[in-house]
Amino acid sequence: MASKRCLFFIILATIVVSGAITQVKAYTSSYCSHDSRCPGQYISCPSECPESNSNDPNTKVCRIDCYSPKCKAQCKHNKPECDTPGSACYDPRFIGGDSIVFYFHGKANEHFSLVSDSNLQINGRFIGHQPTGRTRPFTWIQALGLLFNSHSFSLEATKSATWDGGIDHLKFSYDGEDVSLALGGLSSWKSPEGEIVVERTSAVNSVMVNIPGVVEILVNVVPVTAEDDKIHGYNVPSDDCFAHLEVQFKFTGLSDGVEGVLGRTYQPDFKNPAKPGVAMAVVGGEDKYRTTSLLSSDCAKCIYDSSNVEEKENSMIKDNGTLDCSAKGLFRGNGIVCKK
Repeated sequence: MASKRCLFFIILATIVVSGAITQVKAYTSSYCSHDSRCPGQYISCPSECPESNSNDPNTKVCRIDCYSPKCKAQCKHNKPECDTPGSACYDPRFIGGDSIVFYFHGKANEHFSLVSDSNLQINGRFIGHQPTGRTRPFTWIQALGLLFNSHSFSLEATKSATWDGGIDHLKFSYDGEDVSLALGGLSSWKSPEGEIVVERTSAVNSVMVNIPGVVEILVNVVPVTAEDDKIHGYNVPSDDCFAHLEVQFKFTGLSDGVEGVLGRTYQPDFKNPAKPGVAMAVVGGEDKYRTTSLLSSDCAKCIYDSSNVEEKENSMIKDNGTLDCSAKGLFRGNGIVCKK
């Protein structure tokens, strides 16, 4: 009798854990934690997009943002929306947190801080091509490097002479080690402690990177097409299609002093030098935001400090003296892992 009862509880526990994994992977509703802007609310997906994931990259999916003042789900494509705030696309065109469009050209084969905050550093590696007779090269963002919680993560578009949309052009690393992410929609990878999650949003070349409670990044790899080349006069050589990234960031809890080419536009009192309505408003700042590598935070205006992150982590451990390890506490999303 005791063995049957034990078996029953094991099966029940398996079902509960499986349910938890399913909810994280594809949700139809979400519970917003008490430290969000929608505290204690359950937000459900609308009938137009009932789930958060789809094998079809052209299908809109449910996106629930507990840090949005609207406190409601939205139907969106799981790819960067290059005409919305927080995006960095094309050669490269940014839309700031203030909704102002601007261009930052950087310099080919160099690295620049896109976002630098006390707990997060995001750099971009720029690639470029300078046609004969042109005073500066055309540039694109080829890779992203992230520093957070004493860890590092990078993703890059791999170089290719010609473009084949059926081949994956993404490469990942975590703490200096290569990351293998299976091909196919909905495949995913997460770090050992679950501090960063990467999910494919289509079979190849599109992913969503999520550092819970910090930033969500939609990434898509695209080439410079023949049409782009004709319209803009890039004159790209035949041995390089300049595969690059389209990116959209969604931040949570940036500080008022956040820096970086894009990050500074989220400062509450930032006055953007790019004027609204100007067709090609180019801003400078190369000297302020240049870093020595993809995974460094040594630019003149960078404020990321890994020692501060470690102190904050230790403080959080001390502050959470009493933990709620009940089923209710499991879904509050406070980032606490309960172990016996």
